[in-house]
Amino acid sequence: MRGYPANLRKDGKFITVSFPDIPEAHTYGIDRAHALEMAKEALALAMEFYFEDQRLVHAPSQPKRGQAVVELPVSVAAKVLLLNEMLRQKVRPIELARRIGTTKQEVNRLTDLKHSTKIDRIDAALRALGKRLIVDAE
Repeated sequence: MRGYPANLRKDGKFITVSFPDIPEAHTYGIDRAHALEMAKEALALAMEFYFEDQRLVHAPSQPKRGQAVVELPVSVAAKVLLLNEMLRQKVRPIELARRIGTTKQEVNRLTDLKHSTKIDRIDAALRALGKRLIVDAE
């Protein structure tokens, strides 16, 4: 998953950050570096709204000139991919649990951003949905 484009704007003595693709995420910093650091946290935190509401998380758009790009932590990005695929296919946790031979509670943990999950488990869940998790180093 690519990073999300972010708009940085000078607002008085702060730099504000907003995300066109994820309107729930916005923050500020005292300078550009601090604003981008805070933007990573705001973006990850905004994902919780999507997970709680069981809403599809929009893929990042192409950044426009002058926009910064903020990436989700890999663990969060993998869970976003899993949630999106479950929603697209209308697969409930109990059905995914059946497919991968585990419990509904385990699947709930796979889609819980606060729960630490081994990437192999997310990959197994995606494979049960006909997808593969590909990690690419640039």
